[in-house]
Amino acid sequence: MKLILFDVDGTLLSCGPQVRPLFAEALGEVYGRAGDLDGYSFSGKTDPRIVLDLMTAAGVTEAEVRSALPRMQEAYLRRLERRLRRDAMVLLPGVVELLERLAARRDVALGLLTGNWQRGARIKLSRFDLNRFFRFGAFGEDGVQRHELPPVALRRAAAEAGREFAAADVLIVGDSTEDVACARAHGVPCLAVATGWTPAERLRGAGARWVVADLPSAERVFAAFAPA
Repeated sequence: MKLILFDVDGTLLSCGPQVRPLFAEALGEVYGRAGDLDGYSFSGKTDPRIVLDLMTAAGVTEAEVRSALPRMQEAYLRRLERRLRRDAMVLLPGVVELLERLAARRDVALGLLTGNWQRGARIKLSRFDLNRFFRFGAFGEDGVQRHELPPVALRRAAAEAGREFAAADVLIVGDSTEDVACARAHGVPCLAVATGWTPAERLRGAGARWVVADLPSAERVFAAFAPA
């Protein structure tokens, strides 16, 4: 049995520019400042890491940042639920067709591996009815650094499938160098798609095993990784 773990933003969908202002508002509500939000790259980062990076750089102590993280999480997710607009989002090419095909197979398990807090990931996926494909995953609650997430995802996959997964039986699909690095840290192959904010050459340089323009271009990769 094979396990395929998908990132969300830039891999399955794009929220466009509407999320950053919501994050800024929540930071302002909780910490009284938003920090250098415009100069910060969210790509591949977990939500807690984003908050820690921005707020410690803005002069808030790490202890204070961590203490207020639950309030920050709630302030942000409350806004996301109310104001994330589907008509300002993009469902990336081939996503539904690929997920439907993989979900129909008994020898493939699908999960999420995303830096979003779980509720945030579910809100985003709900706009295109994608939650139906993912019963489990690892999320921003499970680690500040992305490399902390794969072991969590594998434990939850094992509980769901009733069997353990070796690294060679797992594929991480993402669009950032952080996705590639977290896969490599655990000996897991990574399929990188250049549908996010990272050019293909940087994904190759980071050590992704496969780099493709988009998910429809990855048919041969999925066929080789999980032959029908």
